[in-house]
Amino acid sequence: MTVVAQTSGIASEQAVRAAQRVHDISTLPQVALNIIRVADDPNSSAADLKAVMEADAALSARVIRCVNSSAYGLRSKITNLQQAIAYLGLKQIRNLAVTATVSDLFKAGDGVGPYRRTDLWRHLVGVGLCARMLAMRLRINNFEDVFLAGLLHDIGIVLIDQHHHAEFVRIIESFRESVTLCELETQVLGFSHVEFGAALAEQWSFPHAATAAIRYHHQAAAYRGEHITLVRCVEVANLICTLKGMPSVGVNLLRFNPQSVTGLGLTATDLKVLATDLDEELSSQSGLFQI
Repeated sequence: MTVVAQTSGIASEQAVRAAQRVHDISTLPQVALNIIRVADDPNSSAADLKAVMEADAALSARVIRCVNSSAYGLRSKITNLQQAIAYLGLKQIRNLAVTATVSDLFKAGDGVGPYRRTDLWRHLVGVGLCARMLAMRLRINNFEDVFLAGLLHDIGIVLIDQHHHAEFVRIIESFRESVTLCELETQVLGFSHVEFGAALAEQWSFPHAATAAIRYHHQAAAYRGEHITLVRCVEVANLICTLKGMPSVGVNLLRFNPQSVTGLGLTATDLKVLATDLDEELSSQSGLFQI
């Protein structure tokens, strides 16, 4: 079963229609969507990615600046995209470019009630980094894909905030511990951020793994596709970041199923160590928050 079939079958008609309206005004720049497409194609080369990125000189400059930051400890300065791609590879450059593009969605306005767009941005980057750390420790080969999935997992919240803001304010004002965010969203909108985000991810041709994480990061146990390990990594990373004081919407509304923890073979001690080590990772990768 493919992820596309799953998400299309589970997302409500309201979510699909709402996603189509956002898709029609192209919230994410076309260059970002092209970068994702090229990097996800096993037949693509460094030259293909370079050609796509050169369509946006400002984005390319931001990526090169990030590569030259202290996080990568380069002995000599990277001066062009070709060098950057050769040094870090297609998928890591893709991740930097998508991070830079998604960050632009957070520059207008701040928030309402306990919710702050800047805090949601920190949550997205934190989950991406934590999920990648977890994948690397579990020796999962596609750890850069895990980062991308973590970075994009709550993109539905970003877009509900922007395109259904009045309803989003009602959702924030309705927060209570006994009800999850998805339940509140469904009550107000008729769909949740996971349905909305997954429907958009399909329309934007995101990698199937990222689409799966967007749709199932609150309920990996319900996912039956080939990317179950990645989805579990994102769900566990989402839990860790939330418990460390980096929730997506300012308060903890998670209802966590421990199957993702046990499914990855993790113990409570493993989670504590990962949560502690995440502080150092966030510090060393601080450039991602300003890219």
